[in-house]
Amino acid sequence: MSITDEEARARSARPVRTARPRTVLMCRPEHFAVVYRINPWMNPGLPTDTSLAVRQWERLHGIYRDLGYDVHLIDPLEGLPDMVYAANGGFVIGNVAYGARFAYPERRPEGPAYMDWFRANGFEVVVPEAVNEGEGDFLLVGETILAGTGFRSSDASHDELARVFGREVLTLRLTDPSFYHLDTALAVLDPTPGHEHIAYLPSAFDERSRELLRERFPDAIVVTEPDGAVLGLNAFSDGRNVVIASRAEGFANQLRDHGYTPIGVDLSELLLGGGGVKCCTLELRR
Repeated sequence: MSITDEEARARSARPVRTARPRTVLMCRPEHFAVVYRINPWMNPGLPTDTSLAVRQWERLHGIYRDLGYDVHLIDPLEGLPDMVYAANGGFVIGNVAYGARFAYPERRPEGPAYMDWFRANGFEVVVPEAVNEGEGDFLLVGETILAGTGFRSSDASHDELARVFGREVLTLRLTDPSFYHLDTALAVLDPTPGHEHIAYLPSAFDERSRELLRERFPDAIVVTEPDGAVLGLNAFSDGRNVVIASRAEGFANQLRDHGYTPIGVDLSELLLGGGGVKCCTLELRR
């Protein structure tokens, strides 16, 4: 089928994106279930299907392997149904892993479990003093760490993070409890210094944070409410390929317009726990 001149011009104007294979840590959801409520997505009264969660997770794992990522696995522990959300287990730059200290008692044992994995795999582990939930609230863009607060990670953790890594930490305040972690409301599409690019949902942030995002990232993709509502922004990118919720169709079209290749995946069962693609993915930036 032929394309119009306008479509051809639009395609030729799209930026050329470069994929850089990632190294990530994941946790198979063998014990996944919703047995308590610590975010608005969770309802212990609704049934969950662990085998379906595993199959959906395996699809995500397979996509990463097909993209050439180096995928590491941490053993799931019985009694920790949210351990599948590996992004919350810490924040890694270079050989340093800043551990997690969870806000809710139901998840606190995950912090030591992830720190044990980091130690066993040669990372220098910094045991946190402040409450933080790892890469759920901390995202690296260029040389700056974007840090979420308002529901889980404390403001004090941002100061601790700056001391540990010696980088600028930009505080962003979340105001909508459905977007309780930064990675549910903001996606890093390209972290490369000089080429920083993000997507975000403005309504998830307070006005000051929206101002900061507009100033720092004037070319950011502004995502619509329907795509935000299916955790479309809980995505993972290698600079060209962006793995997103398959139901975030509008966001997928925006990504194509900006030169990215969206890859949709159904993690609807894990969404019952309040997590999606990025929640299942902790980047190991070695």
